[in-house]
Amino acid sequence: MRNNIIQKIFLYIIVFIFSKFTALAIDIKSDFKIDIKKDVYDSLHLDSLGLTKKAYQDAISGYNYLIQIGKIKNDNIISIVDFNLPSFKKRLFIIDIKNYKLLFNTYVSHGRNSGKIYAVNFSNSPQSYKSSLGFYITSDTYNGHHGYSLRLEGIEQDINTNLYKRNIVIHSSNYVSNAFIKENGYSGRSEGCLAIPTNIYVDIINTIKLGSCIFVYKDDKYYYTHSSIINHNL
Repeated sequence: MRNNIIQKIFLYIIVFIFSKFTALAIDIKSDFKIDIKKDVYDSLHLDSLGLTKKAYQDAISGYNYLIQIGKIKNDNIISIVDFNLPSFKKRLFIIDIKNYKLLFNTYVSHGRNSGKIYAVNFSNSPQSYKSSLGFYITSDTYNGHHGYSLRLEGIEQDINTNLYKRNIVIHSSNYVSNAFIKENGYSGRSEGCLAIPTNIYVDIINTIKLGSCIFVYKDDKYYYTHSSIINHNL
């Protein structure tokens, strides 16, 4: 009888220890995935392409948070627009975060009232013709005035929630090109849309459509004070 009790106690101890080690292994694996995502910046040499490290780090932080609360459907892809860079630089970075691949690095416009060479003023207001900062979720595609285009959902209150009302989308334009930049010294500007080059827009839209994350970055005091996602209180 006594031996049976000892055996049961021993078995309980073994099961308890095994469960603890299993939980620890899961935590380690989870942490490792996060570390991998952080290391993408270095492994892809994104600094040499001009991507601001803070833009990348904040994009990943928000991306992880949006995954946790179920906002992202296409979690393989993250797109970063770095408005710390001038418009004559390739400041759109589209990254396959799970497979360590930079899929696209190209030009992207900002709103005509956000600035000339640099985007410095931002708005969530209709008819402002300014860009909006923050986290977007890509939606569906349609054929409109600019041809094949991609709708966007702004999910940060008072920062970008009027994207749909303002008809802020991703579309192509001839004014976002090497030729235009060479002639003018900067990329053409939109009414707030993220306009991209005509030679790759279809591939980009098809890659990021239907629920992927876009982070439009600028080291902007108002944004960082009011961002519900950066501050994790959506």
